Amino acid sequence: MTDEVRAAAEAMYTAFNAHDHEAAHDIFTADFYSHPLGTTGPGSIALRWKQMHETFPELRVTVEDMVVEGDTAAVRTSLRGVPGQAPTMMEIFRVRDGRIAELWGLSSMGR
Repeated sequence: MTDEVRAAAEAMYTAFNAHDHEAAHDIFTADFYSHPLGTTGPGSIALRWKQMHETFPELRVTVEDMVVEGDTAAVRTSLRGVPGQAPTMMEIFRVRDGRIAELWGLSSMGR
């Protein structure tokens, strides 16, 4: 399970950095739920990624730390490409059948 969870995380960050918004449909479950956004489905993530890249075209995420246990990962990341900021994020997500099913997160963007 650990390798499957790590692979899902790496796929998410790779797709985000490549501006591959449609990959969200392969990375997230159909019933995916984002606690920070209060949205469901991979389409909600694809839309959010698109909005973020329209606002910050150079935005990239770098994984600083990842801890995986069972079906859950906790990931600390840094973001580049946000003018005047060096934001960080902390995300926790649960993987089911190789896809991200649920996500919690905090970001320092805009602070």
